[in-house]
Parts: sequence; structure tokens; C-alpha cells
Amino acid sequence: MKKTNDIKSNDNKVKIDPKIFFPALVVLVGLTIPLALNVDSAGPILNKILHTITNQFAWFFEIVVLGIAVFLIWLAFSRYGKLRFGAEKPEFSNLTWFGLLFTAGMGTSIMFWAFMEPMYYLNSPPFGFAPHSIEAAEWAIPYGMFHWGITGWSIYCIPTLAIAFSYYILKHPALRISTACKGVLGEKADGWLGKIIDIAIMWGLVGGLATSLGLGVPMVSQCVSHILAIPRTFNLDVVIIVLWIALFSGSAYLGLYKGIKWLANINVYLAIGLAGFAFLVGPTSFLLNNTANSLGLLLQNVIRMSLWTDPIAKSGFPQAWTVFYWAWWFTSAPFMGLFVARVSRGRTVREIIFAEMALGPLGCWIWFGIFGGYGLHLELNHIVPVTKILQDSGGPQAVVAILNSFPAAWLIIPIFTILAFIFLATSLDSATYVLASIASKELTGTQQPARWHRLLWALVMGSMTLVLLKIGGLNVIQTSAVVFAIPVLLIFLLLAISFINWAKEWMEQRDLNDAAACCDHKEGVKDL
Repeated sequence: MKKTNDIKSNDNKVKIDPKIFFPALVVLVGLTIPLALNVDSAGPILNKILHTITNQFAWFFEIVVLGIAVFLIWLAFSRYGKLRFGAEKPEFSNLTWFGLLFTAGMGTSIMFWAFMEPMYYLNSPPFGFAPHSIEAAEWAIPYGMFHWGITGWSIYCIPTLAIAFSYYILKHPALRISTACKGVLGEKADGWLGKIIDIAIMWGLVGGLATSLGLGVPMVSQCVSHILAIPRTFNLDVVIIVLWIALFSGSAYLGLYKGIKWLANINVYLAIGLAGFAFLVGPTSFLLNNTANSLGLLLQNVIRMSLWTDPIAKSGFPQAWTVFYWAWWFTSAPFMGLFVARVSRGRTVREIIFAEMALGPLGCWIWFGIFGGYGLHLELNHIVPVTKILQDSGGPQAVVAILNSFPAAWLIIPIFTILAFIFLATSLDSATYVLASIASKELTGTQQPARWHRLLWALVMGSMTLVLLKIGGLNVIQTSAVVFAIPVLLIFLLLAISFINWAKEWMEQRDLNDAAACCDHKEGVKDL
């Protein structure tokens, strides 16, 4: 009990950094609201910029992401893979640790897209296949697995490694992207350039959350509408968001060791239970065969998919899906890097890479294989016209239609709704934790941002969500964040070089220390 009280006391002593806190608050609120209020004028401009980025820089994004994946695989098996972030034992069990990073990274997005992405590919397949053809059906799951697979998850690793090295090995008393860039920027990271980087990262984080909210709120609202047999209205959306604010504000207030950890554990068990039920009561044989077939297609064609820009046919498929996904993952990666680094004390480079490039994709592949495969089964066997519902009524309605076809749908839909509700709450409270960490002056060891500070960011995010939903500005904020992917790529370069420089120097110093210790030992033996 004394240890817990000491931690609380230490947390309350953590002060804000006014040079980041106030400018960030002004930028986030001052930029978000005007953009959202001017959707009609800002939207087309941002969409044009996004179209230019995804089309003109498709080759660049694809080469960079594939290069990151190859580099990390090499790093994991190199001698740097044994590098441990801190001498202490890991703070969390393996299951809790993975639950924290998976729920923070995926949120409700995986719950929506595992159902709907295969349906989009069935309607508009890659590689020039005819819509609703056998080829389109065969590729519906593999492409979803690709976008939520090894190369996508690898994007999260670079910031994680640089931040963890800075925080746990170099003992820099700040959990920020700018501090993790010190291996390149040096003392400039503490000046105005570092402040700009941190505030820009906070803006990208808000945009990434807008994406999760844009999917999560309508889906949960539609599920609640179905359960209670009431129409889905804006007021229902407001009630859901207010409950969300209460949940993740309470979780953010309780902090990492109680609130966020507790929600992540519940999420993992609920997700495993729901997936297991769907697997057992669904078309089990089809799900197994189709998942194996999908993984085979993915592994055989991963290089082709990674570098496909379609310059001849110009279908726009890789630009609209793959390049957009990579840009989205890049804007979310600094947030994930900060959060995963914070919960990875005592972990090695190899463990982090394995968790994010093997376990993360495996969780997504299981979700796509079971729920995406189940939706595909319903569509192909004319049990539920999923693609027609998607086209006529939208994704949330199509998700509910798929869930309603399960045996005991009266139980499955509420469980799915609770899971989606908690999934987004874990993403949001992880985000508020990161926002508060960036805007704090110093954090050392197990310290967390002050409780009032975490709660403040939770309330700010919740209030902004209500305003954006009311004025229809979620999409434009999401687009503005994805447009920010190009500057984030430059920050990625700084983070990668910082980590390489630090790791190389650390290993060289360790080798020198080992050699010196060996010489001292030999001299001691000789003297004897």
C-alpha cells in the first residue's frame, strides 16, 4: 500500500511544461474548430492534397514501408536484438503487455474493417479482377490481412525503439518524440524545433483519433439502436460519446497501472471469447480453409502487393487503399511509439519487434479470418446481401446485419457493442495519457503525468469529439492528419538515425567495458 501511495504522490508532483502545454492546447482547439466549421471549403482542398500525396508519392511510401520491415527483421536477429530497455524486470505480464499495445493500436478500427474491407474488395477488387468474381472473392481476405499485417505493424516499431532507448537507457526525463530525436538534433531538440515537433505530433494524434471516432461512434450507435429497437439519431450518438468520456476519463484518471491496464485486459478476454464463439458456431470448415488459402496468397504475393502502384491500368486501388493505409499508420505511429515505449520497460529490442511485427499481425489475421471470412460466407452463399446493405445503408448497418445472422444474436450484438465501446475507450485513454506525457516537464521511472493533467486531456478530447460530430468535421480532421504523413516521414528518419547512433555507441561502449573487465580479470589472475 505504501508503494502505491508513493507512486500517486510522485505522479502529483509532475508539472506541466508550459512551453508545450499552452501552445498545444491553442493549436489543437484553434485549428480543429475552424477546419471543422469550414468543411465545405477546407474539405476539397485537403482531399486534393491527399490525392496528390497518395498518387505522386505512392512509390515512395511503398518502398519506405517495405524497407522498414526488412530493416527491423535484420535488427531483431542482429546483436542489437538483445539490447534491453532498462535493467528492471518487465512491468507487465506478457498477456497484459500485448493487450496494452494491441488495444491502443487497433481500437474499433479492426472491428469495423475486418467485416467491411473484404466487402469493398469484393465490389472493387485489385489487379483488374472482375467485381464479385472468384478471383475477387479469393483476394478479399488476403488484402485486408496485408494492410493489417507485418509491414503495416512495422511502422510502429521505429518510434518505439528510439523513445524507449532515450527514456530507459539514456535516462532522458521526458517522454517525447523531440527528445528521442536528440541522437541527430542534439540540444536543438530542447529548443523551438523540438517544441514544433511535439506539437505537430499531438495534432497528428488528434487526427488519428478522429479516424477511430468516425468509425466507432456510428458502429456502436447502430448496434445500440438495434438492441433497443430505437432510431439512430444524433442524440443517441451524444449519449454514447458522453458515456465514452466518462469511461476513458475515469480510466485516464486511474492511470496506467489500474485504469488503462484493466480495460486492456477486459478487451483481450472479450475479443478472444467473441472470436472463439464465432469460429465454433460459424462455418468452421470454410473459415479454416479460407484463412489458410488467404495466408498462402498473402505470403506468395507480399512483395508484389508491397510495391504495386498500378501505373499502367491506373485503377487507383493501391493509392486509395495501400498508400492511404501507410500514411494513416505513419500519423498514428508517434503516438503508438510513445505509449508502447512507456509500457515496455525491461523488454528487449527483439521482444518489441516480435510483439509488433508478429503478434500484432497475428491478432489482426485471426480477426479478418474469422469475421471477414464469416461475412464473405454470408455474401457468397446469398444468406445476407452484405455488399448491397453496405452500398445502400452504409458500413455500420452492414456490420449489424452480419452480427444479426449469428445464432444467439440477442447476446452476440450486446457483447460486440461492449467490446467496441471498450476498444475505443482504451485507444482514447492511451491517447490522453500520451498527450499528458508530452506536455509534462519531466517523467522518470514509473512516474505518470499528474492526475488532473490526464483528466484535462480526456475532457478536451471528449468535448472536441462532441463538437466535431455535431458540425460534421471528423472527416476533414482525419484527412488533415493523413496529409501530415510527409512531415512525419522526416521525423521517422530522425528517430531511426537517433536509435542507430545510440545503439551503436552503446554496444561499442559495452564491448570496451567487457574487454577492460576481461583484462582486469587476467591481470588479477596473473598477480595471484
